[in-house]
Amino acid sequence: MQVIGFNLTKIHGEKLPSFSKAGINNNLEFTNVEKDKVDLLKDLEVIKLSFKYILLYGNIEKPEETKEKDKQGEIYFEGNIILSATEDEAKDFHKSWKKKEIPKSSVAPLYNFILRRCSVKAINLQEDLTLPSPYLKVPIIKPKE
Repeated sequence: MQVIGFNLTKIHGEKLPSFSKAGINNNLEFTNVEKDKVDLLKDLEVIKLSFKYILLYGNIEKPEETKEKDKQGEIYFEGNIILSATEDEAKDFHKSWKKKEIPKSSVAPLYNFILRRCSVKAINLQEDLTLPSPYLKVPIIKPKE
């Protein structure tokens, strides 16, 4: 299986006036899998995989429990990945999706690909909105006394 296309269909960034020091909760989920066609790839199956990737800023003490009402900011992406696959890989993919799952062998590479593509855009949005970034942790070096 190989990624042959990637596009974002929605990008949203927001910092609420109530923003204070906030924790970050990120979530990546696959929302749909469907067959697609690419004229150049007649021998391979084409899969269109839709996703949502959300960085939610909120309750610093327990960011994993941040609810919509506790939200202080967010960065949100929606998009699609186009995959080329053999007939067997495509059948396995669609069979897994009937249970709203992605084949285990594909999850990590797809997550990494999406994070790599969205992280660059998220960093720019975080800088523009003055939101903290989960990606770049710069160590603070204290001078020797």
